[in-house]
Amino acid sequence: MMTTPTTILATEVPPRKIVSIYPEPFASMMNGREKRQLGEMFGIKKFGVNLTKLAPGARSALLHRHSIQEEFIYILEGKPTLVTDNDEIELQPGMCAGFTPEGPAHYLINKTSEIIVYLEVGDRTPGDKASYPADDLVAVSTGNNQWQFLHKNGEKY
Repeated sequence: MMTTPTTILATEVPPRKIVSIYPEPFASMMNGREKRQLGEMFGIKKFGVNLTKLAPGARSALLHRHSIQEEFIYILEGKPTLVTDNDEIELQPGMCAGFTPEGPAHYLINKTSEIIVYLEVGDRTPGDKASYPADDLVAVSTGNNQWQFLHKNGEKY
């Protein structure tokens, strides 16, 4: 039986092995992003917790919104730009943002020369879909934190 830790030093959690689960050409657009999946270290299954680092020029995701799931970010270091489908806002350490299915599509980008570090938390409600208004992409949750990626016309990637 594997023992689950009670406490860990977040920076000692190994970075996720793959940069992105997006299909190409989108996956390589996430170069410079590093995620440490903190929740998995404790066996947490109902929501994800990531310590995420963005190198200069890197972005957190494609412009997206979820149909069911909710997301929350808390900035620890640096000044990322929050891009939504109708605004850009420079964030700073101590600021946070939350996203509901009714809210704007969004992503973070590092427009600075410094490293950005933030916590991201999201639930894993089954049946979620993610839409990407600026790209020919739709994601459908298949359970167990797995996603199927489709073109907007329904064809598989």
